[in-house]
Amino acid sequence: MPKILITGCSSGFGLAMAQKFVNAGWDVVATMRTPRHDLLPSNDRLEILALDVTSADSIAVAVEAAGTIDALVNNAGVGMLNVLEGTEMPKIRELFETNVFGAMAITKAVLPQMRGHRSGVIVNVSSTVTLRPLPALSVYSASKAALNAFTESLALEAALFGIRARLVLPGSAPTTGFGKNAVSRMGMEIPEPYEVFVRDYLTKLRSSTEVTTADEVAEAVWRSVTEIEAPMKIPAGADADTSFRAAGYSLT
Repeated sequence: MPKILITGCSSGFGLAMAQKFVNAGWDVVATMRTPRHDLLPSNDRLEILALDVTSADSIAVAVEAAGTIDALVNNAGVGMLNVLEGTEMPKIRELFETNVFGAMAITKAVLPQMRGHRSGVIVNVSSTVTLRPLPALSVYSASKAALNAFTESLALEAALFGIRARLVLPGSAPTTGFGKNAVSRMGMEIPEPYEVFVRDYLTKLRSSTEVTTADEVAEAVWRSVTEIEAPMKIPAGADADTSFRAAGYSLT
């Protein structure tokens, strides 16, 4: 059976992806910074490995342990919800280390074996904030826009060896850990001049009826991996569909 390595499986999207591929009969390597074997049902096709995408040593160990990888999903990411003035430069660099450089690093580690087999697929999980600007997400949006540009160019390089690179763009998921903790987990306060504006925006975001579920993201990743003719960018969630239409993309 084919094997898929998925990063960021400790919650939300990553957990749903791992379960979907296991249920479909794939061999799944679910990676987490701190492995927890209680998060997913025990299965002979499931392997849980430690992986910190910001550590070259951790990447090397995980890729070696995983063996032959037919598909890679770069799902690990850090959320940040704050205005630029309230965001310290070390925090900006920390965000890019995970969301951009981490995805690049593990992709770089996996590409040689895929190139040797002249097959494989790489799916990077981005965001629809790259299609429509939203407040208090300037740094996060920049990291995901960089991931988009990286993936689209990588697709041209990888195609030389029969490898596909694709993007999945979830919409808003305010009920997930990201939505709840995107400010507090980065240890930052919203500057007073922006506070009312950002709090009002968060209230509106959390009350939206158009949201993205983990299962919808898992389904979009499944399509990106298994459909050879799948488009470069696939939305995940009702609000993602809305953003795609507004940006002029077809949903077919």
